[in-house]
Amino acid sequence: MTPVFTDAADVRRRLDQVDYLVDEGTASALFFALTLGRPLLLEGEPGVGKTAAAKALARVLATPLIRLQCYEGLTAGEALYEWNYQRQLLAIRLAESRHATLTDADLFTAEFLQERPILRAVRHQGPVPPVLLIDEIDRADDEFEALLLEFLGESSVTIPELGTFTAERRPVVVLTSNRSRDLHDALRRRCLYHWIDFPSAERAAEILRRLVPAADEKLIRSATDFIGRVRRLDLDKAPGLAETIDWVSALSALGASDLVREDIVVTLGSIAKTPDDRDSITDYARSASG
Repeated sequence: MTPVFTDAADVRRRLDQVDYLVDEGTASALFFALTLGRPLLLEGEPGVGKTAAAKALARVLATPLIRLQCYEGLTAGEALYEWNYQRQLLAIRLAESRHATLTDADLFTAEFLQERPILRAVRHQGPVPPVLLIDEIDRADDEFEALLLEFLGESSVTIPELGTFTAERRPVVVLTSNRSRDLHDALRRRCLYHWIDFPSAERAAEILRRLVPAADEKLIRSATDFIGRVRRLDLDKAPGLAETIDWVSALSALGASDLVREDIVVTLGSIAKTPDDRDSITDYARSASG
């Protein structure tokens, strides 16, 4: 595909225009993925902006975002393609009413094919390829990874009855993983890789200024500092950037201009996602303000 970014700095500048702020490492990973036409595997803790990266990229490229949300038990029929059996049955009945006979070659044609996200990305027509987001690949079964290998390596999907479909323009493919399980080497070898860490306090504050413009500057500074310290606690689920945005939005809705323990406790549902984490953060807030 024709290069759409001149360098990593151009990636940062253009993503900044859609309010997605990235560090140099993430910008470089996106730049090389598009320049080399390779899938990009983004890993990191939940809430650090992996999914948002694909969404922002689609906005910058002004191209469709095709999303495949992974889960345990995901099948080829849900991810790649399946046959429209109802239409095939109707075709058979119509042929019978006309005293005609249909063969498999008549029934397994493109007319009866239902595209799912991956095949839709391969067959996309347009000057700019779509962004295909394969979200939380670690939630899918091991066997599902094997279904992706041909597509990730060759931007193609083989349908036994019809042959192989290869993309005219390689889709921009972003896979995300929260590392709930290890991914196979065969999948990793077909992708470029980047780990997204929690943003620094300075970058988190800048993101909050963009996305929660009503929040007081002092509140933003206090909140990002507090979240940084909370992440060092022994929590089940450390709050990510997404939770921080929700929390500052909630605090701002209360009219808070700085952190006080009462406001922290009232809004804990934004950052504490388990009872144990709620207790740990409450105890920490009490000791910090004590």
